[in-house]
Amino acid sequence: MTDRPGILITAPLLPQIETALDAAFPLHRLWEAPDRAAFLAEVGPGVRGLATAGYFGRVSEDLLCQLPALEIIASFGVGYDTIDTAAATAYGVVVTNTPGVLDDEVADLTVGLLLATIRQIPQAERFVREGQWLKGAFPFSASLRGRKVGILGLGAIGKAVARRLEGFGVEIAYHGRHRQADVPYAYHASPLELARAVDTLVVLTPGGAATQHLVNAEVIDALGPQGVLVNAARGSVLDQAALVAALREGRLLAAGLDVFAEEPCQPADLLALPQVVCLPHVGSATHKTRAEMGQLLVDNLTSWFAGTGPLTPVAESRALLAPA
Repeated sequence: MTDRPGILITAPLLPQIETALDAAFPLHRLWEAPDRAAFLAEVGPGVRGLATAGYFGRVSEDLLCQLPALEIIASFGVGYDTIDTAAATAYGVVVTNTPGVLDDEVADLTVGLLLATIRQIPQAERFVREGQWLKGAFPFSASLRGRKVGILGLGAIGKAVARRLEGFGVEIAYHGRHRQADVPYAYHASPLELARAVDTLVVLTPGGAATQHLVNAEVIDALGPQGVLVNAARGSVLDQAALVAALREGRLLAAGLDVFAEEPCQPADLLALPQVVCLPHVGSATHKTRAEMGQLLVDNLTSWFAGTGPLTPVAESRALLAPA
C-alpha cells in the first residue's frame, strides 16, 4: 500500500522490532545508506515516523529539518536525552519512549551492581578463577550494613531501587527536582547536600544538558573516603575524570558503573583501578525486558497512525497533545 506512512530507522533495532515495523510500514534504514544526504533527500519528504535507539541513533534538529512530514519519534529506552526535544516540539513532532516496562529490571541490576561494588564480588570471582585462593584468603571487603544510601533521581526506577534497599535495612535519602510528599525518605535540596548526608550514592537521574556533570568533584568528595558511588543513569551525569582522581587518591572507596562518558568503550583509567566494577550498559538488557520495550516502541507508532494517540509520550510532548 503506497499510502502507508514511511518510517525512518536511525540505527539497528532488535530483529523482532524491525520485523513488526516492516509488517506495518515501509521502512527506511538510515545507517545502510552509503550517501546519507542523498538518501534523506529521496525518502525524507515521505517519512512520517522515526524509530531510534538512544546513543546509537541521535536525533538532531538538522535531521528533523530533512523530515518535513515527520509526526512522531519513537525511542527505544526510557532515556531520550539524545533527541532534541525542543526542536521536535517546535516542529510539532511528538516524542515517545519506553518507560515502565524496564523499571524493575534496571532496579534489580542497580542493586546487584551496588552489592557487587561494596562486597567486591567480581574481584572475588576472579580471585578464585586465577588460582589466588590457593595462596591465601581473599581480603575482607566493605559492608552494606550501616550505610546511608542516597538516591539521586527518585523517579520510577529510583523508587524501585529504594523499595529493594528497604529490605536491606539501610537508611535511604534522596534528591530530585522536587520534594515528593508520598515517600518516606529524607529529602535533600541539592546533590551536594545529599552526598554530605550519606556515604553511598546511587545515580538514577535523567541525562541531558540539565544534568551534565551533576555529580562533580565536590559531590564525590562529600561522600568521603569510605564512600561508594554507583551510576546506572547516564555517563554524562558524572564527571568521570573527577571520579578517577578521587579513586586514585583514596578520596572515595569504590565505584560501580553501568554507563560511561563515551559508549561503547574500554575505559583504561577506570579498568586500572581494582575498586571499580564496570558493566557494558546492561541495566535493561534481558531478553524479556528488551522484547517488552521493543513492543512498546512498535505500539506507540501503530497507535499514533491508527489515530488513537501515543501510549507513552515524554513530558515535553504532552503540551502538543493537550486539547485545544
